[in-house]
Order: sequence, then C-alpha cells, then structure tokens
Amino acid sequence: MRFVHLFVICALVFAAAYVYRIKMESTVRTERVLKLRADIRQQRDSIASLKAEWAKLESPKRLQELASRHLSLRPIEAIQFDSLKNLPPRPPSFVKPGDPDPIGTIIESVDLEALAAAASQDETLTGSIPQPEGAQ
Repeated sequence: MRFVHLFVICALVFAAAYVYRIKMESTVRTERVLKLRADIRQQRDSIASLKAEWAKLESPKRLQELASRHLSLRPIEAIQFDSLKNLPPRPPSFVKPGDPDPIGTIIESVDLEALAAAASQDETLTGSIPQPEGAQ
C-alpha cells in the first residue's frame, strides 16, 4: 500500500511540474504575441506617418510654389501656337510613287499556313511559357 501512495505522490508532483511548465510556456508565448502586436502597431503608425509626409510633399500647392521659385516657367499663351502651314516639309519618301509598299510585300510573302502549322507543333506560346494542355 505504501508503494501505491508513493507512486501517486510522485505522479502528482510530476503532473504539477508539467502543468507549471505548460503555464510558463503559455505565458512566454502570450508575452511574445503582445510584443509582436506592439511592433505591428508601431510599424503601422510609422507607415501612416510616412504616407502623411509623402502626401504633404506631393501636394500640388507645394509643388506649384517650388516650381515657381526654382523654374522659369510661364503659362502658355495663345500666341505661342503656330499654324500647320509653318510646319517643316515632309521628309522625302524612300519608296518611289507607283512602287509597291515594301512592308506590305514582306507581310504578304509570309506563309501563314506554315506559321500556323509551326505554332500548332510548338509546345510553347512564347519562348518561356508552355502552352496549356487543353489548347492543342
């Protein structure tokens, strides 16, 4: 009978130590979670203050003041526009009048059926993206 009592007392001491260990671990984890939440809150506050500072820096009124202070810009006036007749002449054409369009000739010379056949045999849509399996 004494052996059973001794065994039960040892089991109770072991159980109490185990429960104490679990409680301490949960306390440490709770403190870690609270610290992480505080860090997250601090980072969010920092982000909000940076966004506010950015909004202040890019405000149109501030930019207008800086531009007027440091740049010699003036508003556009109607006399600054010119008419179309004062534009420079058109550059000379490399294609003589009556000759076929060289780009159109190249496009017409491409064999579309050969391109379609090559595209259906090729497993890639582009150089790096494989073609979907159901697309063939």
